[in-house]
Amino acid sequence: MSHDGLVTLAIISTLVAVGAAPVYPEVLNERLQQYVAARVGEFDNIPAQRQSQLRKLASYIRDKVKIDQPARVTFICTHNSRRSQICQVWAATAAAYYGIPRVEPYSGGTEVTAFNSRAAAALRRAGFAIEDSGRGQNPHYRVRFHDSGTGLECFSKVYHDQSNPKTDFCAVMTCSQADKQCPIVQGASKRISLPFDDPKAFDGKPQETSKYDERCEQIARELLFVFSEVQSQKPSAEEQ
Repeated sequence: MSHDGLVTLAIISTLVAVGAAPVYPEVLNERLQQYVAARVGEFDNIPAQRQSQLRKLASYIRDKVKIDQPARVTFICTHNSRRSQICQVWAATAAAYYGIPRVEPYSGGTEVTAFNSRAAAALRRAGFAIEDSGRGQNPHYRVRFHDSGTGLECFSKVYHDQSNPKTDFCAVMTCSQADKQCPIVQGASKRISLPFDDPKAFDGKPQETSKYDERCEQIARELLFVFSEVQSQKPSAEEQ
């Protein structure tokens, strides 16, 4: 086994010891396994008030899992270009990592722009394999957390786009502007406010890369926390 592989195994073994073990770490490529293990080790850095909001999302997903129904979650921000896209990718990754079935993450905006290349670059630095279709002003990206599999097709769209659910989903508002613009999200059975600071404020500035990486790390940490909460209280096979 390589040195990197031994480091990864050691990190995962430590997580098992403290009760935060993943179910299927092998679904991620090696770089992402190490990145995710680091974020899981930062759960204590999440403020208590923020944990309370995150547990609302975990509760929604857990309730769906208990009755064997799809847990549809649409992450919404104004342009569907940065935060909501990163959230969709990390929700899918965290669900796979913790072995939570029937989770369907989506994203959308109040208007269409494009999946920002800086956000895509931050995900690449985290370890995701990303292919750009090169489709004009609103390209479609194929995002994979493992070398095999079809991955996620990510592109900017309105939250009620035909590719997103129309009913029975949880709307997670990832920016305060979208939260104000959409006092009612048609079709949503639950709504949760979970705003993240916009890294766009640092576009073209010396801190650009570090701020995008910081936001990617935060979103990864918090959504991994959500799915660790779902896993810790997931019903046993006898209860399902």
